Amino acid sequence: MVIAAMLFLAAIWTTPSFAQTAPIAEIFDRIRLSPPLGSKVPLDLSFVDADRRSARLADSFGERPVILHLVYYQCPMLCKLSSDGLLRSLETLSLEPGTDFSIVTVSFDPREGPELSARARQLAIERSGREAVENGWQFLTGDEATIERLCDAVGFRYTYDETTGQFAHASGVFILTPNGTLSRYLSGVEFSPRDLRLAIVEASAGRVGTATDQLMLLCYMYDPMTGKYGFAIITAIRAAGIATVGGLGLAIFAMLRRERRKSRIEPEDFVE
Repeated sequence: MVIAAMLFLAAIWTTPSFAQTAPIAEIFDRIRLSPPLGSKVPLDLSFVDADRRSARLADSFGERPVILHLVYYQCPMLCKLSSDGLLRSLETLSLEPGTDFSIVTVSFDPREGPELSARARQLAIERSGREAVENGWQFLTGDEATIERLCDAVGFRYTYDETTGQFAHASGVFILTPNGTLSRYLSGVEFSPRDLRLAIVEASAGRVGTATDQLMLLCYMYDPMTGKYGFAIITAIRAAGIATVGGLGLAIFAMLRRERRKSRIEPEDFVE
């Protein structure tokens, strides 16, 4: 989260209106991001999809974990970087959108409509394939009240600058369980396939992933301060210690067994 905020501040600091009218502390307060992990998003919210049809948020939930990506489609900075980072991660991710998880991209700019979400959907089709997008990726727009309810539910705060016509905001993706519970938040504009996979596996409550993924979750720990998965050194040391003790136990057992066999054979050597 800190890195994402620093990227944003570096970008907007060259914009005179922000540099002159908004102190850095005030900007941080406006774009504060505090995802309430474990809380549920309001699935009764209604948006408009890229085909101009009404779409309830609940339509994307129920079967699979969901990646929620909050952007605004005409963003000239972080949103483009974040969207490109997500697409790059999906290109190498072994899990499949529409099969193992769903994605919901929502514009937090109430002025944007289906014509812009349709363009974003077309770009996703070109990068990820039509089947993946049609089966499990929604691009939505909505009114101000609906957008605010969703953003408040996931702790996403942003502000609009009248002079530049741009939003100040953080960047990342939210990972939700099939019933809409906020499970993880991955910050920044680049999402490693490992982090994304582990977050999806965790959010799926065991319905997605393999035994190897479950083992990986024992060796990696989610850090809510950074929004990343890091190697859990203490857990790894414990696992290595258990493996070492187990190996020593097997070695001792083999030695004792060999000694017993030897003790049975030796008396026969003295028989004349």
